[in-house]
Amino acid sequence: MEETEHRGEIPKLYPANATIDNFFIGGEWDKYLQQVVLPKTESVHPNPKIEQVVVEKHPELEIPLDPGDSCSGKYIYVHDLPTHFNSDILKHCRSLSKWMDMCPFISNMGLGPQLQSSDKVVSNEGWYETNQFVVEVLFHNRMKQYKCLTNDSSKAAAVFVPYYGGLDVVRYLWDWIREKPEWKRMWGRDHFMVAGRISWDFRRLTEKDDHWGNKLMVLPESKNMTMLTIESSPWNENDFAIPYPTDFHPSSDAQVFEWQHRMRKIRRRTLFSFAGAPRPNLKNSIRSEIIQQCKSARRKCQLLGCHPSSKKCDDPSNLLKMFQSSIFCLQPPGDSYTRRSTFDSILAGCIPVFFHPGSAYVQYLWHFPKDFTKYSVFIPGDEVKEGKANITRILSRISRRRVVAMREQVVRLIPGIVYADPRSSLETLEDAFDITVDGVLERIDGIRKEMIQGKNLTVSEAEEESNWKKTMFGTIGPHPWDHFFIREREWNPQ
Repeated sequence: MEETEHRGEIPKLYPANATIDNFFIGGEWDKYLQQVVLPKTESVHPNPKIEQVVVEKHPELEIPLDPGDSCSGKYIYVHDLPTHFNSDILKHCRSLSKWMDMCPFISNMGLGPQLQSSDKVVSNEGWYETNQFVVEVLFHNRMKQYKCLTNDSSKAAAVFVPYYGGLDVVRYLWDWIREKPEWKRMWGRDHFMVAGRISWDFRRLTEKDDHWGNKLMVLPESKNMTMLTIESSPWNENDFAIPYPTDFHPSSDAQVFEWQHRMRKIRRRTLFSFAGAPRPNLKNSIRSEIIQQCKSARRKCQLLGCHPSSKKCDDPSNLLKMFQSSIFCLQPPGDSYTRRSTFDSILAGCIPVFFHPGSAYVQYLWHFPKDFTKYSVFIPGDEVKEGKANITRILSRISRRRVVAMREQVVRLIPGIVYADPRSSLETLEDAFDITVDGVLERIDGIRKEMIQGKNLTVSEAEEESNWKKTMFGTIGPHPWDHFFIREREWNPQ
C-alpha cells in the first residue's frame, strides 16, 4: 500500500467521493456493506508476522514500585511522534470532511465552538459544539495534563501513542514506532492509542485501495496494542470502547454537581422519546418499527426526525430539551451498534432503552455498570421487528420506584461519560479520560504479569469469536445473546 502526503487533498486511500467524515451519509455505508460482505473464498493477503513473546519468562519487565510515590505503577510515557502524525493533520482541517468544515470543531483544544443556548437548556459554562469524531484530539490534550507523565520510559507502566488515526487513517506510523526501544520491550503490548471512529472503519478486509476504510486495526502491530475506539468489535480482544464526546466539558467539580442537581429535579412529562431517522436500506433495522410505535403512542412519545433535509438534530439544544423532558430514551442501532445519542441522553438524565447488547453492554465495560438493569432497559430488537414487543406497554409497566432508582444511577454516570475541559482539571471526580486510563493501566499490568510468568498470550479462534462473552461474563459457553453476535463477515444489526 502506497503512502501519500496529506497536504489538503483527499487521501488516496479513499475513493474520490469518500472523505474521512461520517460515511454513513449519502449511501457510503451501503457501499461499505457490499464490500465487507465477502465470499469466504475471496483472497486476502496475510499480514506479515511480527515478533511475539508468548512462552519465555521475562522477569526484566517487572516495574519497581515505590510505596512513597503516588504515581508508582501509574506512570505513562508519551511518544514524541513526528508532527505529521497528529498536529499537522489539524492544519488541513478544511479537507478532513466532504460535508463540513472541521476547523471550528478542533478549536478550543478539540472542544469546538462554545455553545450558546437562549432557552437555558444548558448551563452557562462548560458547553461546546463538539464533533463526535475528535476524541483523539480531546484525549491527547487531556493526556498532556495527566498527573503521572514521565520522560523516563523505563518507569512507565504504559506508553501512549498520540496518533490521530480517525482523522488521518492514511499514514501508518509503524515503520517509525517499531524501531523504538519502548516498542521492543514488550513488542507493543504496553502501548495504547485512540482511534476516534468506530472499529469497523479500521478493519478493511481486502487489499483494494478503493474500498472503504483501512487496515489499521488488522495489522499485526495494532493487534499487540490496546486500541481505544468509540465503538469496539465484539470479536477482538485488544480494542475497547470509550464514550463518544458530548457537548459538556466541565472545568470543575462544581459544574458537574450543578448539572446533576438540575437533572435530578427536572420534571419529565413524556414516557419515551426517539431522535433519529429510518434506515430503509438496512434490512434488519428496527428504526421504522420504532418510529411507527412512537407515532402510535401519541403524547407518550416524542419524535425528533433527523432527516438529511432537517436541521433540527444539528442543534444540540433541540436534542437535550427532548431528552430532558423524557423518562426513557430509545437507542436502537443505526448504521452501527452504537450511537452518540446514548451519551447525550444519559447526560440529560434520561434512562436509555437498548435493543441490541452491542449498543452498550459489551462496549463500555470500564464506564458502565456490569449490571445493565440498574441504569437501562433492554428490549430485544428482533421482538420489535416481529411485532412481539410493544414499547409503550413495556415501559409503562415499570414501577415508579424502579424508574427513580434507574434515573439516579443514570445521573451518577454523568461524571464518567464526559470529557473534562483539557485546560483545567476536576478536583475529586473522575471523567471519561480518567476511567479509561485506569482501565488501560489495569489491562497492561495484567499482560505484563503474564509475560513475566511466561504465559502464552495467543488467542484461539474460538476464544476470539466469543470475546464479548469472555470480557463481560467470564465464559465462552452458550449464551442467550449469541444470536445477536453471529459473525459471517457482515454487519447485521437487529
